[in-house]
Amino acid sequence: MGFRKFGHWHLEAEKMKCILADDAKTKNVLYAFISEGEVLYIGKTVRSLKQRMYNYLNPGPTQSTSIRCHKLIRDTIGSGKLIEIHALPDNGLLYYGGFHVNLAAGLEDSLVSKIKPKWNLAGI
Repeated sequence: MGFRKFGHWHLEAEKMKCILADDAKTKNVLYAFISEGEVLYIGKTVRSLKQRMYNYLNPGPTQSTSIRCHKLIRDTIGSGKLIEIHALPDNGLLYYGGFHVNLAAGLEDSLVSKIKPKWNLAGI
């Protein structure tokens, strides 16, 4: 579908780290966390991928999804597995009736429903 690897999560001296490509500043992104060939989570953000990953790294007290995924990411990379971050940026070319359609928002529900990633609560 055009997803490409944008980075990964790993532990460095017992600290969770997110390494991203330089172009992770694009907004309106559909992203997936993949480990050992399994899609663990699919999400979208209207902010940049870099900003969204920061929320997983440092979740605020009311950010329930970020808090839950922070723990899942930490547990997975803590067990020695790598989590890759793949993304599909919105290329800005999709329009309907003269309105721009956010590709990430348009695809997320369908992909979660079809793939049923184990970290997505909406697909359960």
